[in-house]
Amino acid sequence: MKKIIAIFLSAIFAFALTACETTKGVGKDIQNAGEKLDQAISK
Repeated sequence: MKKIIAIFLSAIFAFALTACETTKGVGKDIQNAGEKLDQAISK
């Protein structure tokens, strides 16, 4: 039973790390899009 719980917690931890990195990537994409839009408006 303890092995199952340990595996389950490890899977959740790995998923959380992956989701965090994905969120950072989306944030960078949105930031880049905003900067390009700002540059286009400034011209």
